[in-house]
Order: sequence, then structure tokens, then C-alpha cells
Amino acid sequence: MKKDMPKKSKLLKKSSNKKITSKKEQVPGHKSHKHQTRHKLLLRNIQHGDYNDLREIMERVYSHITTPWEKEQYEAQLAKFPEGQICIEDNGKVVAAALSLIVDYEQFGDKHTYVQITGNGYLTTHNPKGDTLYGMDIMVHPGYQGLRLGRRLYDARKELCEKLNLRRIIAGGRIPGYKRHAEEMSPQTYIRQVKNKEIYDPVLSFQLSNEFHVRKLMQNYWFEDTDSHTYATLLEWINIYYESTAPLFGGQKTVVRVGIVQWQMRTVNSVEELVKQIEFFVDTLSDYQCDFILFPEYISAPLMSQFESTSASDALRALSQFTDRMKLVFSEFAVSYNVNIIAGSMPEYDQQKLRNVAFLFKRDGSSGFQHKIHVTPDEAMDLGMRGGDALHIFDTDVGKIGILVCYDVEFPELSRFLAEQGMNILFVPTWTDTKNAYLRVRRCAQARAIENECYVALAGSVGNLPNLANMDIQYSQSAVFCPSDFAFPHDAIVAEATPNTEMTLIADLDLELLKELRLKGSVQNFKDRRLDLYRLQWIKAQE
Repeated sequence: MKKDMPKKSKLLKKSSNKKITSKKEQVPGHKSHKHQTRHKLLLRNIQHGDYNDLREIMERVYSHITTPWEKEQYEAQLAKFPEGQICIEDNGKVVAAALSLIVDYEQFGDKHTYVQITGNGYLTTHNPKGDTLYGMDIMVHPGYQGLRLGRRLYDARKELCEKLNLRRIIAGGRIPGYKRHAEEMSPQTYIRQVKNKEIYDPVLSFQLSNEFHVRKLMQNYWFEDTDSHTYATLLEWINIYYESTAPLFGGQKTVVRVGIVQWQMRTVNSVEELVKQIEFFVDTLSDYQCDFILFPEYISAPLMSQFESTSASDALRALSQFTDRMKLVFSEFAVSYNVNIIAGSMPEYDQQKLRNVAFLFKRDGSSGFQHKIHVTPDEAMDLGMRGGDALHIFDTDVGKIGILVCYDVEFPELSRFLAEQGMNILFVPTWTDTKNAYLRVRRCAQARAIENECYVALAGSVGNLPNLANMDIQYSQSAVFCPSDFAFPHDAIVAEATPNTEMTLIADLDLELLKELRLKGSVQNFKDRRLDLYRLQWIKAQE
């Protein structure tokens, strides 16, 4: 109703009679404010009837550089690779487009020209069995610039690359802004300045913001591009989901199921009794199709009740005589129950050296070990324990993992060294006697997950072993930690057990989320390290 209409202000009455044109009126397809047409955008593949709209865009965008595609070239593009020709229409009119082809990139390498790799626009070089999606062109009608249509086209092209399981997207990018700086700097310096946001280039700045990186600088890429002085950036976007082979069965999983045993320490009278308890948990967690089972530190400690009359240091040395037998048991369980087992840790006494060793038993029958590298002051002084001097990364059927025993997780260099070798999951068997000791391990484990962009699984023991000095009580809350970003739980905790209660914990860990985080995370701790300032180096030769 009229009475609901706002009154004109005095300022508007006093304003000049000049016509005020809104931005929307300047966009093709828009009419006056009274008869304004709303946008109705549609992302789709280019069709044969779109040629005139595309030609108009090319004439507007490239009028000072080259002539538009001839209709024969346009038809060839649709005939060779219709899926790769994408456009955005607004109310039935094409206003933006992205053109591409698939190539076997090794046939061309990094030294090619635009005409060579596109077959002069006829896509004679298109190879459906190739490994690379080559970006031939992205163009947006000048009247539609500012609506981020180019970003939509880039996203669509990335989605196409992923669905076709191609290794990457490669494109030759113009640097039209270079014409204003050619006399004062080299193209290499110009590109560096654009990357540092000291200079804005309408093409390169946009491509960098869309997760492309500059692979190299090319000369004489497109001889008609005088604005770029015929230079171009060779740009690359890596498809993190690319699989080089796709076996019908037995392929590497992307979601890994981890089972954790929060073990209650209790005295036992024989090895057979201990093995029976262990098998119960292995049997239970394997029924849930776990890929890994993690036991806590000193898993064989209940057998120490047989040595109550001796000191803790002597008891551990005596306990080591059972380690080889327990290793055979765990190895058999790993194979027969088809599950990878991190058997906590057990003492090893060799050449008068007492060490704490974590063992990995794989379901294919192979095994590995990781010495505890940093021993606690009590372990060194009261038990005579010595630390190991090698750090191992383990290849498993579900990816690379690392193992750090309890105190070791409090030293960030170790997990960083493992992360540099491709670790996705870090397993930490622990034994902590008090809550403050447990919290030291827990907080450090959480930090390792964030700074290395990986998962960390923590398994501890509860209960007590009477009459064993330094090893009589335990406190724990087993848990699985993850990076802290939108794709993960809000508190960066995948799962956690009830404190001080014997139980199992099962968690599914999505490795694809780690890939996305490392490429697209809100922050990228691992990628953003200043390797120009500092490096991590392992000094002693590995075993």
C-alpha cells in the first residue's frame, strides 16, 4: 500500500537530475530497475547452439589479441571432448566458459606452445587415456566479471579432473599485467611480486587464489599475447584423489578402523592366562573389522607378579625372558584374526642392555619394532633402562604409520620426522601412574596431531599391580586425536574412553580428510614450515 512506501528524503530532492545507473544495469540481461531481470545461472556443458554466445565473449575478451575460434574449431572441440567444454548461462545466454582437453603430458613436457598442445584449437592432441586435464581457456563476459563465475568454472574443472581420475590440471597462464612492468623487471621477478601480493595481475593472481602453483616460466608460449610479452606461467593443480591403479580387490583403504584396548593390569599366574586375556580383545575387535589394534605400554607386565620378591629392575630383566614367546603369540593372532596389532611394548634385555620395545605385527605375517627412545628419569635411575637410537616408519596395507612409546610423544621432533616421511597415523602405547603424568602425554599427543596434520591413537592401562615398586598403579583415558579444522570433530577428539575403566575404543579415521586438510585447510602447519630458516636432521645412522 502507498502508505507503506518510504518517503523521499530532502537530500534526494536536492540532488541533481543526472541519471544514476546501478551496476546491475550495466550487466547484459539487466533492464531498468522497474523491470529488472534476476540472475538465473546454470552450470552445464557447452552445446552446439552456443557458438554465437561464445564468439561474442571471445570478441570482447580477446579483441586486442586474436580472433575468436572458427566454427570448425568449436565443433571439433565438442566432438573430441564434450565433457571438458563447460559454460555458465544466465537466463539462457552463455556468459562464461571453460575449455579443456586430456593429454598424455609426457608426450609434451614443460616445453610446449599453446598451438602445439591444443592442436591449434582442433584438439587433435586429445587423448582419453592421458593423465592430465589441460586447461585451454577460461573466459568470462566483461559484463559479468565480479560475480566470481571464473571460480565456479575452476571448481567444475577440478571436479571433472577428480571424477575422471586424472593426475592433475595443467594450464598455460597469461600475465597481461607484465606489460606495465617489463622495462623495470624480469618476468621471474614479476611473478614473484605477484605471488607476494606486491603486484596484482588479473590472470595470475586469480589462478594462484584458486590453488594453482607456478611450475615454471615459459617463453614464446602464445606468440599473439603481446601483453605478456609472449611469456606464460605453467600452472599446476594436483588431484589429491588420483589413483594410479585401481585393483579390483586389496586396494588401499581410505577409511581406517582403529581399535584400542584400555587394558586393566591384574596379576596372572601363567603366560597362558595372559594370552587368554589378550586373545579375548583381539577376537572382539577383529569382529568389528578393525585394521589396527593398539595395546598399552608394558603389556606383559602382569607376569611380573611371579617376581614379587625381586626389585623392579630385576623383575623387568626377568620379564624379558617371556618377550620372544609373546611375540610369537601376537604374530599368530595378527595373521589368524587378519588384523595389524601394535602389541604395546615389552622389555628386551640383550648384551646387558635393558630396553623398552614396541612391536608391530602385520596381518601378512611380517613385523617391525620401535625402541622407546627417551626413557623417563625413573626408568633410567630405578630400572636401568636405556633408550633406543633409531626411528622407524612402517608401511602397512592401509598406509604409513609411526609408533612412539609414551614419553617419546612429548618430544615433537620425533613425530615431525615421521610426518616428513609420510606418516598418517601415530600410535602411542602408554603407561602413566597419575593424572598429571597422563595429561602430559595426552596434551602432547593432541599437539602432535595438529602440528603434523595426522591422527594420533593413545592407549593406556588402568588398574594396579600390587607389590611392584614404580609400576604398581595406573591412570589412563585412551583416545584418538585429530587435526583441528572444519572437517574434523570440533574439539579435535575423534573418540575417547571412560577414564580408569577397562574397555575397548573403536574409531574410523578418514585419510582423505588429511589430504584435503594439507591442501585446503584453514591453516597448513606442515606446508607452511619455513624450511628456508630451519630443518630437521637425524644425525645418527639408522639401524
